[in-house]
Amino acid sequence: MKQYVMGLDNGGTSTKAALFDLKGNQISVFSASTPIETPKSGYTERDMDLLWENNLLCMKKTVEIANINPADIIGVSVCGHGKGLYAWGMYDRPAYKGIVSTDTRAWEYTEKWYNNGVFEQVYERICQQLMPCQQAALLAWLKDHNRDVYDNIRWVFSVKDYIRFRLTGEAYCEATDISGSGLLNVRDRVFDRELLECYGIVEVYDKLAPLKYSYDLCGKLTDEVAVKTGLLEGTPVAGGMFDIDACAIAMDITKPEQLCTIAGTWSINEFIAEEPVLYGPVAMNSLFAMPGYYLLEECSATSAGNLEWCMENLIDFNGMQKGESRYDFLSRQVESVLPEECDVYFLPFLYSSNAHPLGKGSLVGLTTYHKNAHIIRAIYEGVVYSHKTHIDKLLKVRDKPDVVRMAGGVVNSPVWVQMFADILGLPIETIKAKELGALGCAMAATVAAGRFADYVEAARHMVHVEKKVMPDMEKHEIYLKKYKKYTAVKEALDIAWPLFTV
Repeated sequence: MKQYVMGLDNGGTSTKAALFDLKGNQISVFSASTPIETPKSGYTERDMDLLWENNLLCMKKTVEIANINPADIIGVSVCGHGKGLYAWGMYDRPAYKGIVSTDTRAWEYTEKWYNNGVFEQVYERICQQLMPCQQAALLAWLKDHNRDVYDNIRWVFSVKDYIRFRLTGEAYCEATDISGSGLLNVRDRVFDRELLECYGIVEVYDKLAPLKYSYDLCGKLTDEVAVKTGLLEGTPVAGGMFDIDACAIAMDITKPEQLCTIAGTWSINEFIAEEPVLYGPVAMNSLFAMPGYYLLEECSATSAGNLEWCMENLIDFNGMQKGESRYDFLSRQVESVLPEECDVYFLPFLYSSNAHPLGKGSLVGLTTYHKNAHIIRAIYEGVVYSHKTHIDKLLKVRDKPDVVRMAGGVVNSPVWVQMFADILGLPIETIKAKELGALGCAMAATVAAGRFADYVEAARHMVHVEKKVMPDMEKHEIYLKKYKKYTAVKEALDIAWPLFTV
């Protein structure tokens, strides 16, 4: 009898459910979008009930498309975007809108904590920088700006912990997500009342659910979920993980010498280590999906999500050929201009910045000579330069890897993957599976179900490299010169950003 596992991936805008067999073959997938609401500048929210209904829809459709017996599904798991806040209320309803990881409303709180000494008090326990989109800052903001919501919170959840709670009725905080929230004592792997007192949100201590790990059994599908999805009541549900951990697991990042980059809405760049790296260039240390390891992460919402906005609001698609997709058109435009022919620079800061906290998306260097193709190439390059900014910080605390494994929407563009290889000066490997987040959390379900002993064994069976792209080192030298200009532009604008609002 063939067996299957389901992974649910809740990103910043869309939900995907995918079924895999135990060899890592993707059997079926279905996705649905939950619109982002921006009631004010810097706010990014979405309806938690609609998000839940979309998860149920994706599960149901994925099983229908696969046309398999639901009894053959041995487990389900969930991953999702990190940071943000999905609060569950005292009256068995969402306490507020779901707050997404691109939200910057609480930026003044992190700035205050850096300036008044709070960061120095908490750093050795949280092992990471403070960010406006973390739960610690968002909860402090709610306490001051919407006290009724704050007092009504029963459980503080990440997006995937919220979805898993609704699948099973059991509340838990899974380690990979909660260790990036600013709320967990990462050093000691415990919740810490004194830590919360430093932020002025000690009331949150009683709103934190018990701690679990990614492949722990965290309940079973309820009868209500079974009726709405077609899966069987009692199907085991694993803890799941932060989507960047899920992608790392799905790329077989199980050894410290490996390094991966994920290019989606966020620029995620990471490797694992047995100890956190403190007082250095690396911003984030969190607990990895493999117990005993830390995930060392450099990240910001400065990646390929910028292209989606530019496609809708900036790029001219006149000149598309018959039968050509918009993405093929973009690739053709990028290839029509050599890197040395484009002296335009794009700062991919439409959602947030990895420089000044108030940095904004910008095109610099435009003249009447430049055309649509130059702008498109600048956007592609700017995203890669942002990744390089983060990867260079990681390489200050570790050796250069032999190869970088890559995930995210960018892997669907061979031109962009080649640009990553050329700019980084390193080979890039991509993985055969397309829905890596769903695959990673599906692998957690196999371990929770006892089918594989751990992620190393699961990866031997379920992870397969599809392609290796080698860098063009002549172009690498050209890009290094351009990267210096990009960095100079970015640093020069720091003096102007305080004049802008959030």
